[in-house]
Amino acid sequence: MIRKAALLASLTATLLSPAAVALHGTASAQAGTASAAPNTARQTAQLVVEEIGPDLPREPTTEIKVSGSLLNTGKEVLSNLYIRMNYSPQPFTQRAHMAAYLSGQEGYQPAPWLVENYQQPIAPSGKVAWEFAFTPQRLGISRFGVYPVMIQVRDGLGQQVAVQRTFITYLPQDVKAPRTRLAVVLPIVDQPRRADDGTFIDEGLPAAMASGKRLGNLLKIAQDTSSVEGLTWVVDPALLDDARVAGGAHWSRSEGRTARRPGNPAATTWLGDLRTALTDPPVVATPYADPDVTALAHNGLDDVTATGVETGAKVAAEILGREVRTDIAWPVGGMIDYDGLDLLATSGVGTVLLNSMNLPLATTVAAPATPEGADASAPPPVTPDAVGSLSSVSGPVQALVADSVLSDTLGAAATSAPGAALLNRQRFIAETAMISAESAVAPGAETAPGATAAASPRTVLVVPPRRWSPDPAYVTDLVETAASLPWVTPATLDSVKPAKTPAARADLAYTGQDRQGELDKAYMGSVRRVDARADLTAAVTTASDVATFDRALLRLSSSAWRGRTDDAAPYVERVRETIDARIAKVSITGNELSQIRTLAGQDGEVPISVRNGLESTVKVRVKVTSERPKLLKIEPYEDSMVISSGQTETIRVPMIPNGSGQTSVTVQLTTDDERKYGERVKLTVRTTGYTGIALVIVGGALVVMLAAVVMRILRRRGARRAAAAKPPARQPAVPAGNES
Repeated sequence: MIRKAALLASLTATLLSPAAVALHGTASAQAGTASAAPNTARQTAQLVVEEIGPDLPREPTTEIKVSGSLLNTGKEVLSNLYIRMNYSPQPFTQRAHMAAYLSGQEGYQPAPWLVENYQQPIAPSGKVAWEFAFTPQRLGISRFGVYPVMIQVRDGLGQQVAVQRTFITYLPQDVKAPRTRLAVVLPIVDQPRRADDGTFIDEGLPAAMASGKRLGNLLKIAQDTSSVEGLTWVVDPALLDDARVAGGAHWSRSEGRTARRPGNPAATTWLGDLRTALTDPPVVATPYADPDVTALAHNGLDDVTATGVETGAKVAAEILGREVRTDIAWPVGGMIDYDGLDLLATSGVGTVLLNSMNLPLATTVAAPATPEGADASAPPPVTPDAVGSLSSVSGPVQALVADSVLSDTLGAAATSAPGAALLNRQRFIAETAMISAESAVAPGAETAPGATAAASPRTVLVVPPRRWSPDPAYVTDLVETAASLPWVTPATLDSVKPAKTPAARADLAYTGQDRQGELDKAYMGSVRRVDARADLTAAVTTASDVATFDRALLRLSSSAWRGRTDDAAPYVERVRETIDARIAKVSITGNELSQIRTLAGQDGEVPISVRNGLESTVKVRVKVTSERPKLLKIEPYEDSMVISSGQTETIRVPMIPNGSGQTSVTVQLTTDDERKYGERVKLTVRTTGYTGIALVIVGGALVVMLAAVVMRILRRRGARRAAAAKPPARQPAVPAGNES
C-alpha cells in the first residue's frame, strides 16, 4: 500500500508539475502574466481549513476528509493556482518535532503528496471549495500516533502561496493507548472595581458580565461544562464581592466626584447564575483580589498575603454558599521565587501552580537523531509528570507544572479567525495523543507491532492565561472532546498525585526580567504608605472595623495592576482619602483650642478633650509636651483614654509654671505603641509669675496691717488712761451783787 501511494504521488508529481499546469491554459498562462501571479497571490490568497474528520479514525479503511475554502481577499483575479496535500506515513516521535513542523522549520515538513487539486480563477472577494478524502490505509498509516497533513496552495511556478498545517491522529481499534491524567484549570479572575469597600472607581463590571462579553462568556462556559469531568475552577473572591455590591445601591467616584448609584440587576443575575453553575465542580479561591505575592514579598508587605488568603476563604464561602479550597495558589503567570513561596507557605498554601519555565527539568535528556539542519537541543522525548516538590520555610510544597503547549492551545485568543478553532482543536487532540504515545517511540522503547509500551501514569496540567477572554463554544467543545479521548483520564486538582517516578526538576528559575514585571517599587511604596496609615486605624479600633482597609489594601496590591499602575492611581488616592477621613474622626476637640489659657499660682490643670466620631469604641493615648519645660512643666498624668462611639472624654493635665511668660503645649494622640495618630494640636499657655512675689507682698501687707491695727489699739488705750488720771476743772466765782 505504501508503494502504491508513493507511486501515485510520483506519477501525480510528473503529470501535474508546474510545467503541466501551464499547459492547462489558465488565464495567467494565456495572458503571459504567470510571473506576476506569485506576488499577487501571496498577498491575497487565504487558505481556510473548515473540516477535518473524524477526530479519531480507528479502522484502516475509515474515510478521512479534510476540506475548506480558498479565498481571494484582493482586488485582482487569482489564477494559475492549485492545491495539494502533503502527508507522511511515519508518525511524529516527539512533541518538539510537531512544534518544528507547525513553525515551518526545514527538515520537518512532509515530502510526499497524495493529490493535486486544480482550481479555477478566483474573482476578487470570491472563494472556491476544496476537499481531500483518503483512508489511513491509502496513506500508509498503520500504528497509533500523530501524523502531519499539510495543505498547500502553489502557483504556476510551483512556489508556495499559502499553507495550513494540521494533524490527524490514528489509533487502531485493537490498540489500548496508555492513559494520561489530564487536569484542566479554568480561571474566573477580573480586576478590582472598588477602591474602599463602599466606592466603585470603575463601573464597567455589569457590561463585562453581559452575554458575549468576557465575564459573560466565562459564566456560559461554567454553565455548559457543569457535567464535564476533570475541570477545576479558580475564582477571585474580590470579583464575587464586587458583583454582590454592584447589585445593590452603591457609591461611584468619577472625575473627583462621588455619586450614589442604584443597584444593577445584571450583576445580581450573573452572580446568581455563577453560584448555581459552581455548585458541584471543585473550586479554588485565589487570595482576595489576586495580589501580586512576589511584589508584596519584595516590598516589605509580608502580612498582606496571609490576610488575602484568609479573607478570600471567608468571602468565597459566604457568597458561593459552599466551602472552597485556599491551600492551592496560582502565582501571577505561574512564576514565583522563594520569597513569595515562603509567604504562601506560611499562609497555609500547600500546592502551587507553576509555569514550566519557573520549574524546569533538572537535566535535558538527549533527543533522538534529528533531521539534518534541525535544532538538536530539543526538549526531552517524554513529557514529564506535572507533579514536583519544593522546599519552603514551612516545609515541602507541592508544585504542579502546567504544560505550555496545551495551556496556550486552550487559552488561544484568536479562535474567531476562520478555521482557527478547528486547527487548535486538532492540535489539542494530537498533543494529548503524542503524550500517550511517547513511551512507545522514545529511545530504547521496544514494542510489538500494533502495541504501545507500558508507562507509569502521568499527570498533565492545563492552565490558560489568568485573565483570558475565551470563546465559549470553542472551550466547551475542547474540554468535552478531551474528556472523551481514549488516552485521557480527566482529573481534578484535588485528585492529582505524583507519578511513581517523579521528574527530576531544577531549582526555581526567577529572572531579573520576571522581577521587573512585578508591580514596581514606586507604586508599591505608595501602597506601603497607605498600609501604614490603615494600620493606625487597626491599632485604635476593633478588628471588624478595619476589615474594610484590609480588602482595600489587597485591591491595591492586585496583580491586575501589573503594567498599568497609572490606572490604579485613583484607587490609591481614594483609599488614602477614606483612611485619612476615618483617622480625623478621632480628634482633640473643644472651643478653647484657639484661646490662650492662663495659669496663675503654684500649679494648675489644663483640660484636654477628645471626640470619637466613629461607630466603635477607640482607645488612644494623649501625649502632652511643653515647648519650654523650664517655664512650664508637665506633671505626670493618666494618658490612656477609652472613648465610646459618639462620645467625648476629657482628661486634666497638671502643669507647674515657673515665672511669667507665654509658651505652647503640643497635644498628640498616639496608639498604645506610641505611633502618632492624627494631627497634633498646639495650645498656648500664659503664666503670670505671681507665685513667689505674691507671697512676699501678701505677707508684708499682713505685717503692716497688723502693726497698724496694734498701734491704733495702743493709742486708743493710752488716750483713755490719760483722761481718767486728769483732776476736775474749777468752777468760776460769782461776783458780789450778782446773787439773786
